[in-house]
Amino acid sequence: MLKEKFIKYLRNEKNYSSHTEISYFKDLTQFEEFIKEKCHSFEPVQIERDHIRMWIAHLIEQGVKSVSVNRKLSALKSFFKYLEREGVVSKSPAEHVSGPKKSKKLPSFANDNDLSNILDIENKSSEDFNTVRNTFILYFLYVTGMRRSELIHLKDCDIDFYSKNIRVLGKRNKERIIPLADTTIEKLKDYIYIRNREVENNSPFLFVKNNGEPLYPKMVYNIVREQLDEIPTLSKKSPHVLRHSFATEMLNNGAEINAVKELLGHSSLASTEIYTHVTFEELVKVYNNAHPRAKK
Repeated sequence: MLKEKFIKYLRNEKNYSSHTEISYFKDLTQFEEFIKEKCHSFEPVQIERDHIRMWIAHLIEQGVKSVSVNRKLSALKSFFKYLEREGVVSKSPAEHVSGPKKSKKLPSFANDNDLSNILDIENKSSEDFNTVRNTFILYFLYVTGMRRSELIHLKDCDIDFYSKNIRVLGKRNKERIIPLADTTIEKLKDYIYIRNREVENNSPFLFVKNNGEPLYPKMVYNIVREQLDEIPTLSKKSPHVLRHSFATEMLNNGAEINAVKELLGHSSLASTEIYTHVTFEELVKVYNNAHPRAKK
């Protein structure tokens, strides 16, 4: 009866939707059945924190997604809070129980083989400025790992050809230095030569439109998306995919995670750690495809 009274309370006093009522009722019934199976009876006053934690562990083992587990825990918390208010229990056993963290969605990325053809500037037959610039934008985002906004605000004066690096102004005006390989320096020089030849450029910005005006975010997004369309297996096609690709390839090829953190301009290592999950996924895939015993 307590469960039914609780649902009426949600409907009449909390104005919860019928959908939420049904979900909460199912969640509470599921918890009640679990406790009865483990303890042979269900008495709310006898429920302890460990019983709830045990149920959460059981749900996770059954493959229930963290979003659903947290919703079920929310139903329990509301139920025991109601029982506490009604004087049935002196204190809610669910009060300080935490649910599982939401699983982070792994970032979409392209590997170097996928990108090799569209990144090969030398194979582009056209010397049209837009074609050269668009290809170089894709290349530059991939080899530096910088954000779209950072690329748009780059200026010629940010390049140090002697020391072979570029100065980037990131989030919260945090400055970082990204090293450039010899090949990147040469491609950069070629791009600047064609830009200066083809465009009347009085702008200080490195990347400009063919009338000399600076680029804008949507334009860069469209430039990248159009070129990444050549990779049909790629689920997402945006400038950030190239940043993800940069980080993933760096870690897959032995770079220290702290070094990748600095190159990306992350303020916290937690932001970079997601790429270790990506590389592990790749490792599992390689193992399953390559090891003779993996499929037996």
